[in-house]
Amino acid sequence: MNPTKNIIIAIDGYSSTGKSTLAKHIAREMGYVYVDTGAMYRAVTYYAMINGFIDENHFDKKGLITSLSEIDLSFEFNKKLGYAEIFLNGENVEPFIRSMNVSNRVSQVAAVPEVRQKLVEHQQKMALKKGIVMDGRDIGTVVFPEAELKIFMTASAEQRAKRRHKEMVDNGVDIDYQSVLENVMSRDHLDTTRTDSPLVKAADAIEIDNSEMNVDETYALAMSYVKEKFLEI
Repeated sequence: MNPTKNIIIAIDGYSSTGKSTLAKHIAREMGYVYVDTGAMYRAVTYYAMINGFIDENHFDKKGLITSLSEIDLSFEFNKKLGYAEIFLNGENVEPFIRSMNVSNRVSQVAAVPEVRQKLVEHQQKMALKKGIVMDGRDIGTVVFPEAELKIFMTASAEQRAKRRHKEMVDNGVDIDYQSVLENVMSRDHLDTTRTDSPLVKAADAIEIDNSEMNVDETYALAMSYVKEKFLEI
């Protein structure tokens, strides 16, 4: 690999395919900045929830859009964890944004064009110097269509639900597998059918289906593509 050459690595794909874990590992190996765009949308969703803009019965899109200027998002590196955590208006909201309540509403919030515009502009500014790994739903198609390397992650809904369910149970969340599976399938539908920036594989993206792969195998395969890309530069 050419250590003097910085590139943009875009990792897109379905929920619970291990995009964030993969992106963190690649960023650590490359000495790159890692940005979890999913956390950004979750933070905005959390803001909408605590301010009464969205719940299980209603979604006040106009109210949220009007309040977007009051939302300040930033990432701060946590040395103990080895990656950056997201802050909402100066508060670390990482412990709150991974709940099922946020998961059930994030696709609705992410579908709002004004929300996407605000966050895409923020994401693009983060990568002006390149040397960045960013994961999400539209990184290779909308945020960085010029990214040197694009990876698209996929896996069966059942396998993704199993992973997500285990993660939540391990973190002390009392939830059944069927509820997690329904959430995964619902998010897939919303992500792929929304009008603004739907989840879609970029024409030049490399697809990785890790339904039958563990974290180490997924990482090894992805890094082989990273090394190939640097040989081309």
